[in-house]
Amino acid sequence: MAAIEIEKEKNTVTNETLGTIQDMERAVEAILFAAGYPVKYEKLSEVIGLPLRDMKNLVAHMADGYRDRGIQLLTFPDTCQLCTKEVFAPYIREALGIKRGGNLSASSLEVLAVVAYNQPVTRSFIDNIRGVDSSYAVTSLLDKGLIEACGRLEAPGRPMLYQTTEKFLRVFGLSSLADLPETEALQTADAAQGAAQGAAQGGVASVADRAEQLSIEPENTADTSANAPATEEDNA
Repeated sequence: MAAIEIEKEKNTVTNETLGTIQDMERAVEAILFAAGYPVKYEKLSEVIGLPLRDMKNLVAHMADGYRDRGIQLLTFPDTCQLCTKEVFAPYIREALGIKRGGNLSASSLEVLAVVAYNQPVTRSFIDNIRGVDSSYAVTSLLDKGLIEACGRLEAPGRPMLYQTTEKFLRVFGLSSLADLPETEALQTADAAQGAAQGAAQGGVASVADRAEQLSIEPENTADTSANAPATEEDNA
């Protein structure tokens, strides 16, 4: 009887203390599940009572335990989040009656790939790579929170520089930019347009593969440049 009471005491979690690593992991899991959005390591560290570095190590260890589950623990530089795996998205939509979200057009996917593989970049760099004006697609991606301004290039006119956001990583299931699929880099703005577009398309394919994770549905990414107008307001 005494042994049972001792075991119950070990499994009791109070507000004052989390006595074991397992208790801490369960508490972190509960917080992330209830939140439904990325939670800062600093907040978890404060609540759980672990140093920030130890909290990041704890979450990284937890993430390994979700590899064979229907959910995954995404880890980012400053936050982490529990979410479902994209392969189960069709079943989730059908079970919960969720309709698909807004579209991410082929032109927007192309711009996103150029930014992701070459950031930080200016809009003129994107335009030169794609061979068309990309202002509408850039604005659309800014509105969606997938890219953001990150400063200005020290050059005449000081054009704005753009980079991908943490939301971009979250949408495409990446922990960091190092997880991007390997593809031929877009080296210079004056590279041959055909080769550059080919390399960008490699990025587009990998971006499109993941675009449904947060209800972003890509349009057909086939090349339609032969019929494309000078601007793309009807595509982005």
